[in-house]
Formats: sequence, structure tokens, C-alpha cells
Amino acid sequence: MNTSTTRQPVDSKHPDWKDHWENIYADKNPAEVSWYQSHPQYSLSLIEDTGIGKAASIIDVGGGASTLVDHLLETGYRDVTVFDIARAAIEQAQIRLGNRSQRVTWIEGDITSYSPGQEFDIWHDRAVFHFLTQERDRACYLEVLLKALKPSGQAIIATFSDCGPSQCSGLDVVRYSPETLKQTLGPQLRLVETFTEEHHTPGGGLQQFVYCRFCRND
Repeated sequence: MNTSTTRQPVDSKHPDWKDHWENIYADKNPAEVSWYQSHPQYSLSLIEDTGIGKAASIIDVGGGASTLVDHLLETGYRDVTVFDIARAAIEQAQIRLGNRSQRVTWIEGDITSYSPGQEFDIWHDRAVFHFLTQERDRACYLEVLLKALKPSGQAIIATFSDCGPSQCSGLDVVRYSPETLKQTLGPQLRLVETFTEEHHTPGGGLQQFVYCRFCRND
């Protein structure tokens, strides 16, 4: 069972990213942000579909204040890492979980410059990748993903679909279809499953997400 709490120094390459997301979580509680889900059913379904089981090592990229970690712990996953750039988001989740937070590894940092300290069976990212509007940042993200993912590992990535919003939280995003996400990530990841989600925001809006599950090809 994981009982450690880890802090990853925040890379100064994108201090504006850090400031932006700290301000978001300082102004709102987790249930007020547009991407909030009380029950992340698509993520949980795709994690189960990997077939890896409860001993899987999972990293939730941008997981911050997300409730996914709550559900993973409740269903018996024992090796969960939550990664986020915003300390405030991590602290909100830790407070919510109470003593259970000690069963999670928490990493604060910039995913485009993260040096993984372990390999993971499952990489999960709901709504981080679509904020990477520069090709160099997408390339860095993919390099980190491939370093972090075991040869037998799987990646679950959810972004705004090509019918989704063009902005979120005051930032531009890149929208994807399953095919364009597959092309962007390249030949080392094989697309095996997709879902489309009509996400209803806490404010009453509608955001369309596309979820894709990939297996490594190498």
C-alpha cells in the first residue's frame, strides 16, 4: 500500500501556467469548476477495461482536486499517484480524503518537464493534453508519457472533442477527434477504445469530451 506524499519542484519553464491554475483553485472550490465530475464513469470504465486489475500502478495527470482518486481507492486500487501543477488543487483533494490521502502519492509539477520516479501501468489524463497548444509542449508531454509508461502499459487521454469548446478557464485549447489524437500521439501508441461524453458543467453548460484508450506498440 502506498503511504507516501511526494512534492515535485515546479518547473519555472511555465510559471504562467502555475499562476493561472493556482488562481483558479484559490477562487473556486472543486465542485464549481467546469470540468467537475462527482462520478467519473468514463474514466473508471476505461481503467477497468485495461484488464490490469487492482494492483495496477496508476498516475492521474492533472488529477488535482478530481474525485477519480476517491473512487479508485474505494474500489481497491492500491498504487495511485496524483499529479497536478497546482498545489491548491492537491491540497483540496487531500483535505477531502482525510486520512485516506496518505495512501496516495501526490506530485506537484509541470507535466512537460516531469522526470518520472517510477513506471506506471496506466496513465490517465482528463483535460490536460488539450491545453498544450504548442507543438514543443505536446512533444515534451509525449516524451514524459513514454518514459513513465511500462512497455505493457496503457494510456487513457480525454480531451475536448472537435465539437467541444475552443476555450476553457480563459485559455485556448486544441480539440481532437479520436483519429487526430491518435495521429498527434504517434505510432508508439495504438488506439483500442474510444467514448464520447456529453459533460454537463456545474454551471449548466455542455462540453463534449472524447476519451481514448491506447496500448503501447513497443
